[in-house]
This record gives sequence, C-alpha cells and structure tokens, in this order.
Amino acid sequence: MTTVKVYGPGCKRCETTAEMVREAAGKLGLEVEVEKVTDPKSIAMAGVMSTPGISIDGKLVHAGGLPDKAKLETWLSA
Repeated sequence: MTTVKVYGPGCKRCETTAEMVREAAGKLGLEVEVEKVTDPKSIAMAGVMSTPGISIDGKLVHAGGLPDKAKLETWLSA
C-alpha cells in the first residue's frame, strides 16, 4: 500500500488535494492511505514551504497549489 501525506492547515485547497489523490489512485487501481498533516512544525520539518504539499512513501513530490492531475497520476504510479 502506498502512503500519501497531504501537508496543509486544513484549508479547502488541502481538502481538494486529498480528494484528488484518492481519485487518481482509484483511476489507477491503487490502494493508498491518505494522511493529512496539519501540524505547522511537522509541515516545516517535511520541507513544505508552501501548502498544500504532497509526499508519497516519504518523498516530497509537490508543494504549493493544487497539483496537476496528470503529474499526480505519474507520481502515484512510479
């Protein structure tokens, strides 16, 4: 199972990003565990300077704004 962390304060963009991850995983037939990280210290320690941020299996792949759907699918399938 792939672990995806969505970093952000819980804003609408962060919620949308988490939903985009679930939709992309479903489209690819992948099982993912989506964890929302809202603690500012944890967000900073992950290296996220602009939210929302996304890490997949511990690797930060995106920070700042909504991710591109095609890129999100590429990151998940890698």
